[in-house]
Amino acid sequence: MLMPKKVKYRKWHRGKTRGMATSKTRLSFGTYGLKAMSEKWVTSRQIEAARRAMTRFIQRGGKVWIRIFPDKPMTIKGSEIRMGGGKGPVDHYVVVVKPGMVLFEIDGVDKEIAREAMTLASHKLPVRSQFIQKYTA
Repeated sequence: MLMPKKVKYRKWHRGKTRGMATSKTRLSFGTYGLKAMSEKWVTSRQIEAARRAMTRFIQRGGKVWIRIFPDKPMTIKGSEIRMGGGKGPVDHYVVVVKPGMVLFEIDGVDKEIAREAMTLASHKLPVRSQFIQKYTA
């Protein structure tokens, strides 16, 4: 699973997930991509499940790029713990996904295979997403 080697602060504030994405809004590597249409936290497990679904469908043909990386630590307190006692330990890492952000890119396969692979990947993610392709004139 994806996780950072080190972080500046061990525990972060939760923050807000408002607004549109300002970076990672265009295809940079592949011909086809999966673009987020809603905001949500995406965990490293969900990213890995989507990657597996895509690579299994394309049967190791083509290349897949993951454009998001989970670097925000999420903490969880144990169940049946009384109030107080501070913040819980870091449990997993998430990435803040905003509308307009490109999540995955794919190249080296035809359009229908890429579309189906991205559809399978989108079923594993908690965000609404859209299949996009690079404009060729």
